[in-house]
This record gives sequence, structure tokens and C-alpha cells, in this order.
Amino acid sequence: MSPRLPVLFEDRHLIVLLKPAGLATANAPQGVESVFSILQRDLGPRASFGAEADEEGFLGVVSRLDAPVSGAVVVARTRAAAADLARQFRDRTVDKEYVAVVEGRFPGPLGTWLDWNDMLEDHDSPGTRRAAHVRARVVRRAGEASLVELQPSTGRRHQLRLQLSSRRCPIVGDRRYGARLPFEDGIALHSSRLALDHPATAARLILEAPLPAGWAERFPSLLRPPVPGR
Repeated sequence: MSPRLPVLFEDRHLIVLLKPAGLATANAPQGVESVFSILQRDLGPRASFGAEADEEGFLGVVSRLDAPVSGAVVVARTRAAAADLARQFRDRTVDKEYVAVVEGRFPGPLGTWLDWNDMLEDHDSPGTRRAAHVRARVVRRAGEASLVELQPSTGRRHQLRLQLSSRRCPIVGDRRYGARLPFEDGIALHSSRLALDHPATAARLILEAPLPAGWAERFPSLLRPPVPGR
């Protein structure tokens, strides 16, 4: 039995988990674990929703990360919560932040936010292109790698991986999109922060997902603690 995934927030309406790199969010091949299958096993048999008892065991994945990406994933525990959260993602009212370590020269000055607007091919509809937007900035450079922060307002498949690769700064470990440097734990892309409205109370939830422990060992020059006063 796999250990329970780290929980960033949990109540009877939703659960936000810290997904490790290498684990699919959902729809994994038969016999392969995913966030969804682990939750089904761990929560389904004992879930209880009081007045919504007819929904016992309901789980609805409303945000996904590629298998090699780590970070925060949101799962609804009632149908009403799933509908509300899906609407928030669709209406772009969820604030999303990612951290990445990239190769090459990031195309912008240190600390300056840039807006990238691209048309990316839709993997589900070949020949169709959809708008993709992200704010991006480089926060630190060390040798041939850079630490980058990303704030996408859209959620296209492989969006950040494609947008970085097309600017000749692929994510470390992302060989599919041109990376040369190895990365043992998936790729160096992490969903670090989500801000969304609670589906029942409308209170704003700000959810922080700490970087995987291995990042500091792999990128010590990029992730060193900030110097006081700077």
C-alpha cells in the first residue's frame, strides 16, 4: 500500500495534495498508480459527507499536472464542489504559480516580468491552435541554468513546457522538449502556489506547495537562502 500523499488542505468539499514527480494525476494505464487511484483507495471507503451522504466516496479531479511535474493538485469531494472549482479554472479566476529551472539564456532581464502570448497546437484537436498566456521572469542565474517563476492564466496541455522550449530555454530534464541536462525526478517544473475561492464559503484559499527536497541538492546555487537586506 502506498503512503498517503501529503495534504495541503482538506475538508468535506475538497482536498489539495502535494503530487510528487513521476506520478500521474489520473487516467493512468491499468495497474499503474495515480493520484486518483490512491485517493480512491485511501478515502473512498471511509468518506462521509453528512447531508450529501449519497455522494459518499465521490472524487473529482479538477486540476491536473503532467506525470513528470510536481506540486499542488486539487480534487473535489462533492459534485457541487467539482462544478464550482471547474468553473473557476475555466473562468481563469484561479491564480497559479510555478517554479522551473531551465537551461540556456532566459530571454529577459533578471527580475522583470514578461508576458508571453502564443498560439499552441491543441493535442486533442490536431490542426487547431489555442491561445496560451503566461507571465514569466528569471529570478536567479547560475552557470547554464536559471530559476524561473511562471504565472499562467491559461491551462493548455504542456503549455509551460512548450513556451519555454520555444524560447530556447527548455526545462531541465524535459528531453521531450529539447533539454540536455538530466534530472532524476521527472522534470524541474513545480506547481508552487494556488489561490482559489472555497466552493462552499467563497473564502479565498492560498495554498503553498514546498519544493521537493531534492531540488536544493540538485540546484544549490539557484536555491540558496536569500541574503538579509537584499
